[in-house]
This record gives sequence, structure tokens and C-alpha cells, in this order.
Amino acid sequence: MRWGILATGGIAAAFAADLVDLPDAEIVAVASRSSESAAAFADRFGIGRAYGDWESLARDEDVDVVYVATPHSAHRAAAGLCLAAGRNVLCEKPFTMNVREAGELVALAKEHDRFLMEAMWMYCNPLVRRLTALVADGAIGEVRTVRADFGLEGPFPPAHRLRNPLLGGGALLDLGVYPVSFAQLLLGEPDGMSARAVLSDEGVDLQTAALFSWESGALASVHCSIVGGTGTTASVTGSQGRIDVPDGFFNPERFVLHRDGRDPQEFALDPADGPRNTFRHEAGEVMRALRAGEKESPLVPLEGTLAVMRTLDTLREQIGVHYPDER
Repeated sequence: MRWGILATGGIAAAFAADLVDLPDAEIVAVASRSSESAAAFADRFGIGRAYGDWESLARDEDVDVVYVATPHSAHRAAAGLCLAAGRNVLCEKPFTMNVREAGELVALAKEHDRFLMEAMWMYCNPLVRRLTALVADGAIGEVRTVRADFGLEGPFPPAHRLRNPLLGGGALLDLGVYPVSFAQLLLGEPDGMSARAVLSDEGVDLQTAALFSWESGALASVHCSIVGGTGTTASVTGSQGRIDVPDGFFNPERFVLHRDGRDPQEFALDPADGPRNTFRHEAGEVMRALRAGEKESPLVPLEGTLAVMRTLDTLREQIGVHYPDER
């Protein structure tokens, strides 16, 4: 499967390093708005073609799928360019700045009959898939509560991308997408929500907390921060037990199942699945889907991505975070 990489930052480099280790994947091209940056990236990973513009990569018919790794403020433009040119796309999270942009990308994918997926690696993680299967099979009974947090210690200066409104800065889009996605993976789109936040002088959220509710009676509490390093933990409590993810819930190496009247049961990442911090699972899912002729992944369905974007839009409206040029 021949990959193109669009952007040359840290996450693009991490993804490329994992692709190099996949025997059935090849990176054939990389693109940046800087010819020098593209050339340096190509030299680093042994990539044959380096483009100093996005359009050339989008038009490259030797590319089976493009991984879009730009800041999320550019996802709509970059992914849209590739889809319109006939490329399949894996686009980093958060998928776009808002649900309107997300809907436009989904429409483009359908118009051009292309594969499209959000790079929500959490959904492709084998342990997260095991956790969701246990919940779906009734291992803890009916889900009552979900809790998840993701915070970075900082501090980040005002010029940092996480504080820059032009780049979609703030805790919610960059980090909060994970606890929101975790809650919706287990319970679906909330029926109600309420949020509070602390905003920076630039107008982005430094930390946000939200409570979700469902007609079933289930509740979820989510928190994200760029001013305090949280435990990045999560838990799911049901009528007959709970599951605790003690560290890095978005990319875990273990979780513990507690059931009434039984000893705790630990589930750990299988060494055969590779190291914990890897993009190989989402890349493998993209390649599996493309070989099967699928236009979206059942692990990361487009309607689920749209539902998360709707939630993020509502939360941003409640906390008063609005980005320049949004219409």
C-alpha cells in the first residue's frame, strides 16, 4: 500500500516511522509548503518524492492514500484537496475545526467515491477494542457512568500552537477530543451536556470540564487541560462492575476489570501487537479497509466522527470559544 504524507511535523514523523516498520506499507511521497522541509523529511525516511506544495501530492496517482498531519486548522483544506483529486485520506484528529467542515469532507469523499477516516488511533487500539467488546457483552452490566481526563502540565507561551486561535488552539480540540470520543464510543452521542472552562487572554480554553447525560440515565464527566498534567485515566462503571484504565486511556497498555464478587482481572497489551506508542493499528486498519474496497472503517465510522464534532461544537459554544474565519 503506497502512502503519501502531507506535512512534516512531529506527528507526521512518528507516523512515518511506524509505516517504515510495516512490511506491507511504503511511503512514496511527502509534501510540505516548504520544499526544504519536504526534502529533509524525505531524506530522513528514504522517501522517493518530496513536494514543496500540497497540490502535487494530491495529484500523484502513485499514491494510494494520504495521511494528513497538518495542524487541525488546515485539515479541511488539505484533506479536501486530496479527496477532490481522487486520493483516499486518513486525516488526523480532531477531524476538522467544526462539524460543518467535517460534513464537507464526508460529502467530498462520497462525491469522489474515496475512502476517508479520522486518525483516532484510540479506536483502533487492540486493548480499547477489547474494553469496548467487554462492555458490549455485558461484562459490567448496564453502563451508568464514564469518566476520562487528559491534561498537559505546560505552561505553554502565548505564541505556542496550543494557545493560538488561528491554529484552533485550546485544550478542547487538541486534547478534549479524546475523552469526548471515549465517552461516545461507549454511550453514543449525548442527549444533553453542560460545560465550564477557563479561557486564556487569546480566547482559547486553558481547561474545560463537561458533564454529559443520556436518556438511559447514564452520565459522563470529561476534562481536558493545558495548564495541569492529569493522570490521563478513564473508568467505566456499570450496574455489575467497572473497568479502570489507570494510565494513558487513549493508548493504554493495560486495564482492570472489577466485577461484583470476583477478583480483579487485568488485561494487558499483547507483545505481538507491538509497542504501546504506535500508529501501526490505525494504519493497518486503513490498509485492510482499502483492500476490502470499503469507503470507511467500521472501527472509526464517519457518522461517529461527525457526532463527536457536533459535541465539540456545542461545548465550544457553551464555553465561548470561537475561532477566526469560522462561518
